[in-house]
Amino acid sequence: MDKQKKSRVAKKEVIRLERESVIPILKPKLIMTLANLIEHSSDRAEFLKLCKRVEYMIRAWYILQFEDLMQLYSLFDPVHGAQKLEQQRLPPEEIDMLEQNFLTYLFQVMEKSNFKIATEEEIEVALSGQYLLNLPITVDESKLDKKLLGKYFSEHHLDDLPDFSDKYVIFRRGIGIDRTSDYFFMEKVDMIISRVWLKLLRFTRLERFFCRKSPAREKKDPKKNDEISPEAEADELSVERIRIENMELSVRNLAGKITIQEPTFDRIIVVYRRVGTATKPDRGIYVKHFKNIPMADLEIVLPEKKNPGLTPMDWVKFLASAVIGLGAVVGSLDMPKADLWVIIAILSTLIGYCAKTYFTFQQNMAAYQNLITQSMYDKQLDSGRGTLLHLCDDVIQQEKSRNLNTQVKEVIISFFILMEQGKATRQDLDLRCEELIKEEFKEECNFDVDDAVQKLEKLGIVTRDTIGRYYCVGLKRANEIIGTTTEELVLKAKQGALIP
Repeated sequence: MDKQKKSRVAKKEVIRLERESVIPILKPKLIMTLANLIEHSSDRAEFLKLCKRVEYMIRAWYILQFEDLMQLYSLFDPVHGAQKLEQQRLPPEEIDMLEQNFLTYLFQVMEKSNFKIATEEEIEVALSGQYLLNLPITVDESKLDKKLLGKYFSEHHLDDLPDFSDKYVIFRRGIGIDRTSDYFFMEKVDMIISRVWLKLLRFTRLERFFCRKSPAREKKDPKKNDEISPEAEADELSVERIRIENMELSVRNLAGKITIQEPTFDRIIVVYRRVGTATKPDRGIYVKHFKNIPMADLEIVLPEKKNPGLTPMDWVKFLASAVIGLGAVVGSLDMPKADLWVIIAILSTLIGYCAKTYFTFQQNMAAYQNLITQSMYDKQLDSGRGTLLHLCDDVIQQEKSRNLNTQVKEVIISFFILMEQGKATRQDLDLRCEELIKEEFKEECNFDVDDAVQKLEKLGIVTRDTIGRYYCVGLKRANEIIGTTTEELVLKAKQGALIP
């Protein structure tokens, strides 16, 4: 989701998300289809052998990377890491270097698992609405370390990082939809009061003082157009956000059940470190994994949350109502004939509004506690070492997301194009690969040619000429360069073909 946009058409709020880069074709089908396009049977056999060896090699690279990642994390595990660091007796400078190495490995694995860091714009869009969580949630930043991530991002610059990126990082992957049906009586009352309050502010021209937008939301996206081309729509996933705030006022909607809808982040991973003391710094690195988090309720995954309280606007409404009510009572008492029933009515209205504010807050607090409990038991998949094992499984085993299988497919397609169509620049190779997928499989995707050619060069079976065009070696030579893999030897031994 490299870009996110909101648009309103006929009171509809739509969030447009860029589709993820995946090849929606099963690997066996892809390999056999490409093999059948090769004319000679001997070349087909060599191609099938090459596909297996490419997969084995890429898998071996990632297994080694995961072993390094897990070994490093054992030193920074919040539970047992401190004990292991004491046993190692490492100087602080070397520990600093090791923890930066761990973050480097972790961020690389995140990228291969198709996780991306939530940007400032994405956070603004996600939190611009309300869903089930109606309380202002803030982070107690005094409890979070700033040195670990601050140092990493100072050495690895990334654009559009959120303001909190030196304290914690939110990774997100995948998009879903969450729907909830209920009467939402208190929320409907709040919505009516908010609309009346907004109209009052507009009438008195005080809206600009109470309803200021943050500068981040006022920025215009240079890529955003009022008219979206069909090509752009094909590359985007549109999800409608249905909120109570945008509900049409009618007797049916106010008295009956309604359904609200919110796009969700399919997976969320939060990385942070708690602050230590001057004498005993905390070296533990927390890695927490959540699923199906509504965008508007993203606050429930934040670390070290403060206990929520009344919002500043609630206090403004509360105090303004109290002042107006007391002013009306005093004015009634100054009249020659003070009407007792008028005074009682004014006081009853004032007390009722204060009671409504209090009970609404209590209801929101109960909902908040329920959401936190749910996030801990239902939505939190794992933490620490378990999260890293999930990532390992995502990259190596699953057919979803931009994992090992997707990367193997990209490498195979790129080599096939160079083998069949000859030399190509990076842009031409990218275009030819996408055209092949569209012609042979009737599928469209955003092909990542950079990662594919990087791996082909690392394998030594693709090089560049003097003007930068890529070209590959022959099939037989490619298999000779890679050589017999350990997996092939194990399979031969299992089949009894290897003589002891």
